[in-house]
Amino acid sequence: MPLRDAPRSYVSWLLAHGLQRQLILRNARKGDLIARLAMVPEVNADPFGPYEQLRAGGRLVRNDLVAATVDHAIANEILRGEDWGVVGGHAELPAPMRWVLDRVTDPMSLSPVDPPSMLVVDPPEHTRYRRLVSKAFTARRVGRMADRVEPVATRLLDQLAADPSGSFDLVDRYAARLPVAVIADLLGVPEQDHEQLLEWGNLAAVTLDPGLSWRQFRASETALREMHHWFAAHVARLRRNPGEDLLSQVSQVTGPDALTETELHQVGLLVLGAGFETTVNLIGNAVAQLDAHPDQLGVLLADPERWANAVDEVLRIDSPVQLTMRAALRDTVVGADGPGGGVPVQKGEAVLVYLGGANRDPGVFADPDRFDVTRAEADHHLSFSAGVHYCLGASLARLEATIGLRMLYERFPDLRVAGTPVRRETRVLRGYAALPVTTRAEVPARAS
Repeated sequence: MPLRDAPRSYVSWLLAHGLQRQLILRNARKGDLIARLAMVPEVNADPFGPYEQLRAGGRLVRNDLVAATVDHAIANEILRGEDWGVVGGHAELPAPMRWVLDRVTDPMSLSPVDPPSMLVVDPPEHTRYRRLVSKAFTARRVGRMADRVEPVATRLLDQLAADPSGSFDLVDRYAARLPVAVIADLLGVPEQDHEQLLEWGNLAAVTLDPGLSWRQFRASETALREMHHWFAAHVARLRRNPGEDLLSQVSQVTGPDALTETELHQVGLLVLGAGFETTVNLIGNAVAQLDAHPDQLGVLLADPERWANAVDEVLRIDSPVQLTMRAALRDTVVGADGPGGGVPVQKGEAVLVYLGGANRDPGVFADPDRFDVTRAEADHHLSFSAGVHYCLGASLARLEATIGLRMLYERFPDLRVAGTPVRRETRVLRGYAALPVTTRAEVPARAS
């Protein structure tokens, strides 16, 4: 990082992460469950017990910083409700601090959770961005992407089959490379840049988490700067020689819907990050679940038509995105139709919506901790959010995971975890940094 940028970066970190980090750590030391979920690695590694503790505490639980819910009905109401918004990201900060943060953040280091990212702006700005990007995710176009997913999966599986050891890291050799090839194709990214995008994406993914340390922030900011400079050059190439990809299309738009350079970068970064992160975590989580539940794998091998439902069950029981945040745009009440009546919420109050907890609400999902690939209500999960911010790439992620997993187990029906899986340290995103597997049947006892 250039020395001249250090003071600006430090102020950005202090406002976006540093101050709240100290407050969250203070609360965690006092035993506050919401803070412990945010800051204690052992708690975050297996958050489902703590989610149930939150559920026992009420439909909406508060500490002195934020409110939180694992209640499916309230989560759905907040995500869909007109009384709620993302208010430019960092909804937990007072409005004056958000105003300052927007002005000190370097446009060439913006993350997917910084405005003008579609992830953190409300209508009408959000409507404008979504209208442009949604053209790439129509049902017809996503359906055609199956023609891209299958040959990529075949090539990767051929490479794995040629490995005489029969052992490999599923994340590095398959789960990451399948979605990055598909999403890069959507953005017109040449194949020689895929490896670099994987590296940058892994470094930048941490920016979704609250309360980053200064070291974490600096590392992610460096990766983001490099990505923004790469995007500037990439967009310039596409403007000179446009293709059929999304960035070529939106970079050619003129008139009131035309995007600024910063907006164009944020669209590209968000599509790249969301399109990659969800699917790589989904595939890894699915393989881990199927390894732990071989009876469920047997159901799928006997009836491959169930793979799509199995993907939804993985999304439910081990969501790649565990939480999101909303703030009340006005004084409101949530859960008015539920037991005990509604809960008042004041304008500006931020609520952590634990998607991973809502997905195990026993009021919606029978025996919610049981992994069942035949579950009829599996698709009632909130893993792709809901309302105006429902994930545009949800159908693509489902398609990639369904095809990728079916083809993986068709080629390697004896695939097993054969080592110690390594969870990612991220808190919003839940997946594996490494998942060692073997294709041989004579694998030792399953790793815990």
